[in-house]
Amino acid sequence: MRNRITISAVVLASALLAACDRNISVEYAPGPVAEWGAYGAAPGGGHYSAADQITRDNVHALEQAWVYRSGDMREPGPGEIGGQKMPMLPGSSWQMTPILVGDTLYGCSAFNRLFALDSSTGTEKWSYDPGVDVSQEIMVNCRGVSSWQAETPTGAVCDHRIIMGTLDGRLVAVDARDGRPCADFGDKGHVSLREGLGEFAEQEYSVTSPPAILGDRIITGAMVLDRTHNHMPSGVVRAYNVRTGALEWYWDPIPPGQQPELDARGKPLFRRGTTNVWSVISVDPERQLVFLPTGNTSTDFFGGLRDNMDYYSSSVVALKGDTGELAWHFQMVHHDIWDYDTPAQPTLFELERDGRTIPALAQPTKMGHLFILNRETGEPLFPVEERPVPQDWEVAGEYLAPTQPFPVKPAPLHPGGLTPDDAWGLTFWDRGACRKQIEALRNEGIFTPPSLQGSAFFPSDFGGNNWGTPAIDPGRKLIILNTMFMPSMLQLIPREQCKLDAGDVFTAPQFETPYCLRVKPLLSPLGAPCIAPPWGALTAIDFTTGDKRWEVPLGNLEEMAPWPVSRLIKGAPNIGGPSVTAGGLTFIASTPDYYLRAFDSETGEELWKAKLPTGGHATPAVYRSSVDQRQYVVIAAGGHFGMPQEPRGDYLIAFALPQKGDGGIKE
Repeated sequence: MRNRITISAVVLASALLAACDRNISVEYAPGPVAEWGAYGAAPGGGHYSAADQITRDNVHALEQAWVYRSGDMREPGPGEIGGQKMPMLPGSSWQMTPILVGDTLYGCSAFNRLFALDSSTGTEKWSYDPGVDVSQEIMVNCRGVSSWQAETPTGAVCDHRIIMGTLDGRLVAVDARDGRPCADFGDKGHVSLREGLGEFAEQEYSVTSPPAILGDRIITGAMVLDRTHNHMPSGVVRAYNVRTGALEWYWDPIPPGQQPELDARGKPLFRRGTTNVWSVISVDPERQLVFLPTGNTSTDFFGGLRDNMDYYSSSVVALKGDTGELAWHFQMVHHDIWDYDTPAQPTLFELERDGRTIPALAQPTKMGHLFILNRETGEPLFPVEERPVPQDWEVAGEYLAPTQPFPVKPAPLHPGGLTPDDAWGLTFWDRGACRKQIEALRNEGIFTPPSLQGSAFFPSDFGGNNWGTPAIDPGRKLIILNTMFMPSMLQLIPREQCKLDAGDVFTAPQFETPYCLRVKPLLSPLGAPCIAPPWGALTAIDFTTGDKRWEVPLGNLEEMAPWPVSRLIKGAPNIGGPSVTAGGLTFIASTPDYYLRAFDSETGEELWKAKLPTGGHATPAVYRSSVDQRQYVVIAAGGHFGMPQEPRGDYLIAFALPQKGDGGIKE
């Protein structure tokens, strides 16, 4: 009885303390408004907010402030693409980060419906549906929109434009005030991106990332469907006039000295199968430079037919913003046959060294390599070594690059290889099964080439690092980024032995090459990755020294495994990215346990978390609203097609500190 009373007293005291925490009140005095004017907060990324109302001392009191539901999501299931029945189309994957301009949030649903919201309540002001037929798209996603404002506003229609790329290959421009299409932009507000690309299937070419804005130009690339055939649409990057929609320049990613073919009208026919730019483009308005993170040249895992067309693959490419001419390029992977494309936005920051300020660029990769470059020249600011990599191969018609670039600093964030001794399991039985899987593979560490027997693929093409990183804290001189550790098996299968089944998510055709492809995660019989956890981490790098400041496991298996395993294992697979604030906080979701978390940017200590309805695989937007002076953290929760156990969702959720005077959060 005494124990029962004692426990009850402790529970009551804890409840009272929690109530006090929830009722914390903040003085919302007038102060600087922190906008979030581009996908990465700034034109050069960084995911940094100057807002400091939420601090390490009060973040524990954050509560849900509002929820907006887009109504647009697709469940995984059977469908029909281009007349072919598909037993399992992936569900939607809402990776959208909204932007804040003035007092309005702008974003896009997974179905490309544009919308504007009140920044303090989440109430919809307007929406515009450009009519994308998502039933014909395999990858259903929209990462965000872009904003352009006239240098001298006159109050005219479309003085402020919201720009979006669509899944069916268009640019759309609408008036920021009411969402009506800008009639002077292309064809009544729409510009087709199909010009010069030739014929292709609907789902093979989509814009999933927000275009960049530089002056009066919209600059966009596109996602080209992976692993399909050797004749995919070109990865050309183009700049359009933001007022008229007219094409101003293009960059065709063909080797130096080559020119695109011309049609009968003298217009370019862009070379098919070239490297594309599916991720987020950065711009430097002061230097009038455009920075492209390039993907892979078709096909991803066989390069014997490329004929040097991967000259710009898996690189950062800098272009002159007024002409599209090449300024420089730095290649992270030579002759990439691992789909190690450059996934993340080239992120701009200032590096102090020897009493001078150097304009720098941070570029994470799927290999877990973090390259730090001079953004004016492309020269590495920390040593990079060309090291020999495996050279023996059994794949007819293929060739291998003799060396690959390895940054000496910062040190790799990923182990870059595994051995049979690394096999792990919850029991001796499944550990032994994992060991057998690893022993059966060709395995010479990172850059082990694809093989007929099957090769160890670690890191895999999911990363390492992926599209959501990095965040830059300029005050603390930190690069903060999330990493995934997920081993896979990579195998090429001779064409005559290929058995393609539309329901087999692990096998891809790679048509017009001698080999189809099989990529499959290395899992134990119990479904766990075949290496010891953590399987995901959050890391802070001091960008002045290149040294690791801290690293912590990210996430748990709460929604994936039974208790107590779910709580004992720390560090889960993750897709998404972090955002940082002047208040000393790093916010990130990204994990399959459905939490949005806040970490101390100085130490990596987890300070707060809130459960979301499903996985939040976007980067948070953080801003201080001019309407009510409150600081908000906003995250899209929609699930991810690569994590099929997660429910689909259409939630945009805002968190804030309690409002003054009502002791709680406005519902």
